[in-house]
Amino acid sequence: MEEKKESHAIAREEKRKGGLKTMPFIFANEVAEKLAVVGFSTNMLSYLTQQLHMPLAKAANTLTNFNGTASLTPLLGAFLADSYIGRFWTITGASIFYQIGMTILTLSASIRLFRPPPCTPNGPDCKEALPWQLAILYTSLLVNALGAGGYRPCIVAFGAEQFDENDPKEKTKTWSFFNWYYFCMGVSMLLAVTAVVYVQDNVGWGWGLGIPTIAMAVSVAAFVLGYPMYRQLEPSGSPFTRLVQVVVAAIKKRNIPMVSDPKHLYENDEMDEKISIYGKLVHTNQLSCFDRAAIITESDNYSAPNPWRLSTVHRVEELKSVIRMGPIWAAGILVITASAQQGTFYLQQARTMDRHLSPHSTFQIPPGSMTVFTYLSMVLAISFYDRLLVPFARRFTGLDRGLTFLQRMGIGFGITTLATMTAAIVEARRKHVAAQAGLLDSPSVTVPMSVFWLVPQYALHGIVEVFTSIGHLEFMYDQAPESMRSTSTALFWMSISAGSYVSTMLVSLVHKYSAGPNGSNWLPNNLNRGKLENFYWLITLLQGLNLMYYLVCAKYYTYKPLEIRKRDDEPKNSV
Repeated sequence: MEEKKESHAIAREEKRKGGLKTMPFIFANEVAEKLAVVGFSTNMLSYLTQQLHMPLAKAANTLTNFNGTASLTPLLGAFLADSYIGRFWTITGASIFYQIGMTILTLSASIRLFRPPPCTPNGPDCKEALPWQLAILYTSLLVNALGAGGYRPCIVAFGAEQFDENDPKEKTKTWSFFNWYYFCMGVSMLLAVTAVVYVQDNVGWGWGLGIPTIAMAVSVAAFVLGYPMYRQLEPSGSPFTRLVQVVVAAIKKRNIPMVSDPKHLYENDEMDEKISIYGKLVHTNQLSCFDRAAIITESDNYSAPNPWRLSTVHRVEELKSVIRMGPIWAAGILVITASAQQGTFYLQQARTMDRHLSPHSTFQIPPGSMTVFTYLSMVLAISFYDRLLVPFARRFTGLDRGLTFLQRMGIGFGITTLATMTAAIVEARRKHVAAQAGLLDSPSVTVPMSVFWLVPQYALHGIVEVFTSIGHLEFMYDQAPESMRSTSTALFWMSISAGSYVSTMLVSLVHKYSAGPNGSNWLPNNLNRGKLENFYWLITLLQGLNLMYYLVCAKYYTYKPLEIRKRDDEPKNSV
């Protein structure tokens, strides 16, 4: 009896935690973290080409490889969070890694010894950074990638779990959280690509990277300060082990006939309670080959089963959910390939164009600050989506969130195709103007064409973030098994990793196979002599094919069947 009272007391204490009061601490952490990360990554191409004198293609690949690695390491962070140490401590430890990486990068930019001697850009006496100087750069990027591995998969899931899914009012706030999380992220990115990039280009890289480093320290302090108020779910063991156990059990029983009625499959609520706090998954007819893992045989111990021979229906359905998510997850890869060009070739286009605010203005927009139009359109589109589109769509769909995850993502896929098509048309126009001005062999001379021609393609990518990226993140969080939400968020980042690597592969292949006998190719340092527009058309074609693939996957996707766990005063219900 005493143990039961103590259990209820702990439950009441946990109920008082979480909610809206924790959001300032989580959002403050996110704003400071994004200011740090975006503050150095947005303009990194300029640092690599102008300070370390890397060739354009090598610098672009270095940047996309870093982005790819930083989006791959979240699998490790998610494993630690879901299996052993929980999300709070994973985020805290990852933030410290970020701090170390940013400090190394700041020191390398501040101390002259760590960079090659200054020279005229593309001049004959320019020397690329020495191997040991590049090693310091790569070390700082690797440490930052490890920090991203712990932070990225956990912060969104940690914020969303501050709302009780069994409470209808709080569950509605969960979906608003995703929108406002991206809103805060967009605001911090706006600050990074304006103020921080301006400091980097006009004051110096030491201060330009030092400011984000200080911001990173603030983010750690802000997050830890809210510790007493957070609702924290205990790690429930390795989700990967459970998935493998289901596969092994199904293989061992592959020759056993299927049961005629799914009700005869093994269920054990007590066994699954720790990994399904809010609700358990119920049986589906898809991927029925794995149902054999839940068939009870004479050799199975019903009360204390060997998980490598007998799994519950819930655990079998966990595996099915992950497999069903795969095709939708994969569709997000090429969207990232398209958006990756903002930090590489879009930036290089901007560098060649007239960046004055007006014909009589002396101020020039830093090339890296052009992404301000991406983040500005994202922030405005989020407000429009949350305040206008959702209430309007709710009248027709009856859904509290307005559109389904799949509908939201599908709209974004279509807009991505339009964004890359626009980029191709604008680049063709830029080259035409350069040819008319006789600047084909003068890459250092500004093309008499306003940089504001690039605004539509940047803005469209911002709108894509609102539909595809947020929708994709919501989809991964909602459709993943409850005990795998950090892992599912890591898979979202893994799609970003794959998209970055696909961008690297495309650049490398185009660079190789478009080479002419005179050494020219589509993507030379001198864009005026290249065929960047053809590269954009290639990406547009891939986006169109990807959209068709997604529509097929979405049509046949089955949402996970969840039975909400019964409270003392509520009946069970399924969603």
